[in-house]
Amino acid sequence: MDRTDISLIALRRILRATELYGRRLAKEAGMTAVQFRVLQIIAENGHATPTAIANRMGVTQATMTALINKLVERQLVERRRSETDRRQTNVCITPRGTEAVDDAPDPLQQRYVKNFEALEDWEQAMIVASLERVAAMLDADGLDASPVLDLGEFGKAQ
Repeated sequence: MDRTDISLIALRRILRATELYGRRLAKEAGMTAVQFRVLQIIAENGHATPTAIANRMGVTQATMTALINKLVERQLVERRRSETDRRQTNVCITPRGTEAVDDAPDPLQQRYVKNFEALEDWEQAMIVASLERVAAMLDADGLDASPVLDLGEFGKAQ
């Protein structure tokens, strides 16, 4: 087997692992990986502003609004006016949302982060450079993406 085939197999395995995790999360927690990441961010402090979440995830306000709307519909979060600045809205996790975070399967990206951060600095740099090159080879280096392992599109209401 040549290196081209080996590289394509490795890419396919990565895509497949992401797909399988997404299916498991949808089945067990009833949400996408992106929705789950939003919920995790809110759960860190119990609340967050939509702007802060969008900035952290690297997505647009419109995308964040759609994601939050889905979580509100499922009663995992609720919107509340800020006590200190009435112009600002906070997104607050509900008890049901906390339960969803606690009961969800181990997030794929957290496993990746744990293993990646355990690598030597030079290994991390090599992997980042290689992944950026692969993204460029696929003409994907300019696509809007956040640090969430998910196959879904961010432009759609997830």
